[in-house]
Amino acid sequence: MSKSIGFIGAGKMAEALIGGLIAKGVFAKEDICACAPSEKTRKHIASEYGIEMYQTAKELVGKTDLIVLAVKPKNVDGLFTEEGVVIGEGKTVISIVAGLTLSKMDSYVPDAKKIRVMPNHCCMVLEGAMGYTCDPTVKDSDKKKIAKILSAVGLAVEVPESQMDAVTGIAGSSPAFMYMVIDAMADAGVLNGLKRDQAVQLAAQSMLGAAKMVLETGKHPDQLRDEVCSPGGTTIVGVKILEDLGLRSAMSSAVDGTIEKSRQMSQQ
Repeated sequence: MSKSIGFIGAGKMAEALIGGLIAKGVFAKEDICACAPSEKTRKHIASEYGIEMYQTAKELVGKTDLIVLAVKPKNVDGLFTEEGVVIGEGKTVISIVAGLTLSKMDSYVPDAKKIRVMPNHCCMVLEGAMGYTCDPTVKDSDKKKIAKILSAVGLAVEVPESQMDAVTGIAGSSPAFMYMVIDAMADAGVLNGLKRDQAVQLAAQSMLGAAKMVLETGKHPDQLRDEVCSPGGTTIVGVKILEDLGLRSAMSSAVDGTIEKSRQMSQQ
């Protein structure tokens, strides 16, 4: 029986996509398959989501024309050279492999349509932010389908490949920066008497709410910040301290450094 979509690799990001596609009704579980060399992984995914599992990629590629490449970067070359996996004409490959450019993909699957995606950690709770880029053979009708698939786990925006490194810095790596901010805020809460779990919940929910305010109101972040800062109030004191300590510069430098590292990795 043919499948609508198949996953080569069944790690955490692939699992998030599989769960999102089923939860959002993009595909039924009967239309999804995946492969993993680990018997433990195969049993877990099959039990949790009810999809068909295979041990090898060779078994999977004959079952579907839409393939998500979700292996570790170090395993890509071996997949196509040592294992001899062939993905030919008429197939579409969506890669979520870090650093795998369209040109590198072309060396492995020259006859397939190719899409490169940079997902992030938050896809695991269906609140991801990701950028994707397509090769010239991908038609508008294909792009609509790709956008629907990726939107099952969050926000997806199409960008030129030259901007994928910027996506890595702003979306791919930034959850780690946000976790650091939440942890620092929680520390201050504990210092002032809150229980650790309460402090973490309050800080995390405040960040979630602030993000939704930006996305749903369409207002500039500076405008929203000013709405919180009453003249002579508590918030403006904290804002001034953060400005004095260089929060804006530090965050910008962290993102810029991540982007540069991504560029270096893409050139290897």
